[in-house]
Amino acid sequence: MAMMLIMTGYTDVPARLGESALSDGRLLGWAEWGPLDGVPVLLCPGAATSRWLGFGAGVVEALGVRLVSVDRPGLGVSTPAPGRTFSDFAGDVRQLCVLRGLGHPVVVGNSQGAPFALVCAAEGVASALAVVSGADEFARPEFASVLNADLRGLVERTESDPAGAEKLFAGFTADAMWDMVMAGSPGCDLAVYQDPAFAAGYRRALDEGFAQGAAGYARDTVLAMGRWPFALDEIDVPVDIWYGEQDTSHSPDNGALLAARVPGARHHVVPGIGGALLWTHAESVLRLLLEKTVTDQ
Repeated sequence: MAMMLIMTGYTDVPARLGESALSDGRLLGWAEWGPLDGVPVLLCPGAATSRWLGFGAGVVEALGVRLVSVDRPGLGVSTPAPGRTFSDFAGDVRQLCVLRGLGHPVVVGNSQGAPFALVCAAEGVASALAVVSGADEFARPEFASVLNADLRGLVERTESDPAGAEKLFAGFTADAMWDMVMAGSPGCDLAVYQDPAFAAGYRRALDEGFAQGAAGYARDTVLAMGRWPFALDEIDVPVDIWYGEQDTSHSPDNGALLAARVPGARHHVVPGIGGALLWTHAESVLRLLLEKTVTDQ
């Protein structure tokens, strides 16, 4: 049966914004789109972006998805947690799921949010997972010979001197992040990023991401750029790994090794797009996730 395509924009302003108090008193900021009684889909956003930047404008409503985006500690309005780990984040999300009535949500990880989404799957918080244009585990020895010199240098510094690397990353700014993304993106992605409505939302999300300074982003980056301390081969929920064929910044091999390391993961490489895949193919990503939730019940 033919699927009717849903006409959409790239992103929209949140329907609901809030903060939830965790057991240690910290606040975790979140934004939601779609119906409150929809299927919960939790987004781990990309590098240094706040809860403000969702995806799938129109799609989440039409598919009955309750999309929830979360500010990681130190970003946006979430209370900083110096020295936090991947496992700490999974614990925060587990609490948020109880506080917001999300059950075991489907999780989407975009860009630098990918390893944070993967740990949610590894620790049993997620019921299904989509990694979309995910920041790969660059510190894997298989990638050492294929990384460009600048990235290889950052990976090696993070491994040998994580505290020093964290101080380096703490010098970053919203403007620097915007400039880096624009300079490193192919034309097919720039058509999305420079769309006036998307650019305004992205810039706002970056400004909010750095609102408390760059320490939250720096901690994220040290965690993401080092070796990941969780077992991908123990993930036992449905996983889809998505990359745009023209994406040269998130994974050296468009996620081929990453997909091979997760049992049963389905690997999708989409022609004609790069790192903007989450916004250009939101419907495809969400439809496949929703099929997983139906077949697993």
